[in-house]
Amino acid sequence: MPDLLDPTTLGDLLRVASAPDFDRWKEQIRRTGGCTDPIHLRGWTVTQDRSTGKVLHAYTTTNEPGGRLRIACGNRRASRCPSCAWLYAGDTYHLIRAGLVGDDAKDIPATVRDHPRVFVTLTAPSFGPVHNQPAAGRCRCGTRHRDDDPTLGTPLDPDTYDYAAAVMFNNHAGELWARFTRRLRREIALRLGLTQREFPAFLRLSFGKVAEFQKRGAVHFHAVIRLDGPLGPLTSPPRWATLGLLTDAVRAAVAHPYTTVKVPPADDSGCPDGWALRWGTQLDIRPIQAFDTGHDITEQAVASYVAKYATKAAETTGILDRRIGELAELDHHPALPDHTRRLIRACWDLDEAYPDRRLRAWAHMLGFRGHFSTKSRQYSTTLGALRQIRADYRAAQQRHALGLPDDDPDTTLVLADWQYAGHGHTPGESALAAGIAEAIRLNRETAREASYDPRTPEGAAT
Repeated sequence: MPDLLDPTTLGDLLRVASAPDFDRWKEQIRRTGGCTDPIHLRGWTVTQDRSTGKVLHAYTTTNEPGGRLRIACGNRRASRCPSCAWLYAGDTYHLIRAGLVGDDAKDIPATVRDHPRVFVTLTAPSFGPVHNQPAAGRCRCGTRHRDDDPTLGTPLDPDTYDYAAAVMFNNHAGELWARFTRRLRREIALRLGLTQREFPAFLRLSFGKVAEFQKRGAVHFHAVIRLDGPLGPLTSPPRWATLGLLTDAVRAAVAHPYTTVKVPPADDSGCPDGWALRWGTQLDIRPIQAFDTGHDITEQAVASYVAKYATKAAETTGILDRRIGELAELDHHPALPDHTRRLIRACWDLDEAYPDRRLRAWAHMLGFRGHFSTKSRQYSTTLGALRQIRADYRAAQQRHALGLPDDDPDTTLVLADWQYAGHGHTPGESALAAGIAEAIRLNRETAREASYDPRTPEGAAT
């Protein structure tokens, strides 16, 4: 509401809203989905008939508001841009779901539903006792903590908590995952009496995973793991490649000594013996069921769960979502918990001892430097392919609206020149963009509720 805005923001809002090109500016922001930090571009594009040279369409940003075209930032973090994060989560949902139920448009057959597949959660080890919510009884501190208690996940004794090991685990989590998947293939082959060279002729291991920060600031992974035939999802695995075999192999791979990363000691590291980093003992493996079987771990539930944490993996625990140039910047974040501050300082303290790990650069992520969502090559489609489908659809809409022929490289030639011209909003633009984003969100919710049908997988997913 305007009466809640400060005078500077309100004045800027009135300036933008009274401008003669306000409707065009509003249309640009609506097309970005209400992006909070749009990218500004300057440039032009021309579409010509390749045979005659006739100009079929020409566009320039000269007449756009401020002489700029605004496009969505594409940030996956909900704390940075809810609109773009919503789109990213939707793409992740479709990517994971396609690998579970199939999708003809993405060349994933429906027969993947019959492949052995499990939902696995790999956790971090203990770095010291923390405040928690045990299934029975009270926390070690003697309190029954509420779900919103800010002390959950914080150490009972911060002075004895191993902050250095915690950030080193986060920093090596990607390598731990790589070792796990390599060992898992070996464990499956071992149980089938196959050599590593013979394994691809019978089976392929496919997965899609997402990282999540626990309340204590340690990374753990949620993963869909699937067994395919030799051609990936297009072929079924042999009958003797069972769900039980996959489950047993996952347990063995996690516990195997190979799935341990040894970090040698370094001067000033504070750990004269180095570290032996491994997964925690809390391992959860659940078979993924079809939608209509009455189970909790269904295809739709797993896809929705993974998509949720693809955009909210870090900010759910109050971690910074931007890099910091120096520790003094923490003074600008008074609400940052002391536990998080200690983890960030541990990253800075260890950076000089292990410069190749770039701990300072990733201190805002408590040392974690991996991708939050990844997949194996043949699990399903890619995020890039999904974005291209969307871009092609929008381009086709635009050509139809302009009366242009189909985009055929044999008959048309597209020339373009684009330059970066900045990003973001002025204070007034930001307030207006927030209103546009809220209207878009409400329209989506209304449309979703109107189409909700609990009898269908699509309805259940919403």
